[in-house]
Amino acid sequence: MTPIRAGLLVAASLTAAGVAQAQTAASSPPASTEDSSLTWKGITLYGIVDIGVMYQTHGTPISDYFPAGAAQPLQKNSNRSITGVTPSNLSQSRIGLSGNEPLYGDWAGVFRLETFFNPQSGNISDAVKSITLNNGKALAYQGTNVDSSVAGQLFAGAAYAGFASPTYGSFTFGRHVTPLADGISKYDPMGAAQAFSLIGFSGTYAGGGDTQNRRLDQSFKYTAKYDWLHVGALYQFSGASGAMNTGYQVSLGGEFAGFSADAYYFKKYNAVSVSALSAPQVQGLAGLCNPAPGGPPNPNAALGAQCFSVSNSVAATISDNTTAALMALYNFGEIENIGTIKVYAAYEHIKFSDPNHPTPPGTIGLGGYVLAYTNNTAYKFNDKTLNVIWAGVKWTPVPDLDVTVAYYGYKQNSYGESVCSDTSASTCSGTYNVGSLLFDYRLSKRFDVYLGTMYSQGSNGVVSGYLNNNTLATTAGLRFKF
Repeated sequence: MTPIRAGLLVAASLTAAGVAQAQTAASSPPASTEDSSLTWKGITLYGIVDIGVMYQTHGTPISDYFPAGAAQPLQKNSNRSITGVTPSNLSQSRIGLSGNEPLYGDWAGVFRLETFFNPQSGNISDAVKSITLNNGKALAYQGTNVDSSVAGQLFAGAAYAGFASPTYGSFTFGRHVTPLADGISKYDPMGAAQAFSLIGFSGTYAGGGDTQNRRLDQSFKYTAKYDWLHVGALYQFSGASGAMNTGYQVSLGGEFAGFSADAYYFKKYNAVSVSALSAPQVQGLAGLCNPAPGGPPNPNAALGAQCFSVSNSVAATISDNTTAALMALYNFGEIENIGTIKVYAAYEHIKFSDPNHPTPPGTIGLGGYVLAYTNNTAYKFNDKTLNVIWAGVKWTPVPDLDVTVAYYGYKQNSYGESVCSDTSASTCSGTYNVGSLLFDYRLSKRFDVYLGTMYSQGSNGVVSGYLNNNTLATTAGLRFKF
């Protein structure tokens, strides 16, 4: 049974049983009941369907599997004008279940299960599949393929259970959105919208350098708010021994009147960034498992004859990443004859280093895909650093209309063998800049329509090997939330 069918069956059973109405929270278990969503005996069914139409000056054919469908920010293979239906422009389309069972005092048992899907195709979202479908293809002939933490898992959005208390916070185990990613959703003026925000589209920033770490499996997460103070922590277990594949995050912040700020620190070992295989790599797949004629036995042969195939193999760059970030916003509230205004600003520093413990080829990665080729020495000459900034304003001139303008940008250092600041190599220093404008109008409590545009442009090493150095993507759409 597909997850979407399963969700529909759950909805039907809840309705037949006489569903009560209650609160739905997008990222935390429901704490109280009110006329807002579908809840029965502490179990809440919720979801989002977000779909629109996009025109882009330099893009790639829209994917049926990549969570955002299209690559609105400039990518290496952006090469032609694109018009088509795109999913999840403001919010990731999803269907989920959450639970809140009172235990003792103000403690409750909680859980969350969340499935991501692409409404324009009806497929479960799977970014890594969008990559494998482009294995062996030249840049000019590729469709949209971008890495993500969403790799076809049944519950890619979240899958956790634990305990929660308004007094002491929540303690949960499973697959979590990280505190850093929670912070980006809060402090991004575009609300991490994939079609209008660089940091919403690219999980590089929410993932502390690699998008696959925007959500972490095998993790423990703690969040709490004590009066004006809020704190958070997350630890990812390796599933084996030692520090390899582990990660940890901490966050600390506070709120004072209309001002809110949080600081974050994230260390991730053996972070993985995957990409499509080149044509020579595709041709070499057979030899990765089978010994060369007359040669010594291949150590990967034990993985089986089908361990490397075009449909399940990717190339991977491995690194140990260190991230620090500071994010803030100020809510001016209602200003007479002007409306409500919020301003946002943030800074993030990301460092990539060669891993202390190399990841061997043949390792099974996220979603069960095979890391056929692994690069553990991408930063052997110098560590790579990204200095990221963003800022924006959200203006609500009337209660149902939000107008948001935002800027995102980062600077990359020169980290190759030779210092350079041109397009001769991707290791040269360079910059990337994005500007966005969005109008979002709420027709009702659950239904809104939007129109926005995003311009992105890169320079020097950041766009080395790119087919173009800029693109403009304009998207109109609608969103239904329940």
